[in-house]
Amino acid sequence: MVDQVKVAADEQAPAEQSLRRNLTNRHIQLIAIGGAIGTGLFMGSGKTISLAGPSIIFVYMIIGFMLFFVMRAMGELLLSNLEYKSFSDFASDLLGPWAGYFTGWTYWFCWVVTGMADVVAITAYAQFWFPGLSDWVASLAVVILLLSLNLATVKMFGEMEFWFAMVKIVAIVALIVVGLVMIAMHFKSPTGVEA
Repeated sequence: MVDQVKVAADEQAPAEQSLRRNLTNRHIQLIAIGGAIGTGLFMGSGKTISLAGPSIIFVYMIIGFMLFFVMRAMGELLLSNLEYKSFSDFASDLLGPWAGYFTGWTYWFCWVVTGMADVVAITAYAQFWFPGLSDWVASLAVVILLLSLNLATVKMFGEMEFWFAMVKIVAIVALIVVGLVMIAMHFKSPTGVEA
């Protein structure tokens, strides 16, 4: 808890500084959807589908089904004690302080690895579109871009994340539509394989 300082009646209280919640529901929903899609979906799923075939869709569905129940259980835990602020609080309370500490730092490390994976994926896309571009230039540009996005105001950050997530969603829908059109038109690849 934060101790509050009492101001004498004759003293002028300083102007109150507080945080404001400037993210709307549409920002939060699209940030969640865009985060779930991730950059690696476009890069990693193509290789996975080429190796495992369309059966990988069922694997994704099974994993999503199990994750639904994990998230549901976490929601129940959260509602059981409103003092919980994150899942590391669950671990601290139910398993001990060591578990909360370990969970919190593991979560932080996962986000560091995820950030670097995004840098690698975006650099690979930049290399595809601009073959003469050095790896370090593309990586540095991505890091500076991500830093500037995160240093922006909350409302601007929400808007940028909203539109980035919208681009991902439109790309996925476009890929599905193109795939269905290719199947309907019996598209043949240059090697003679029919869709």
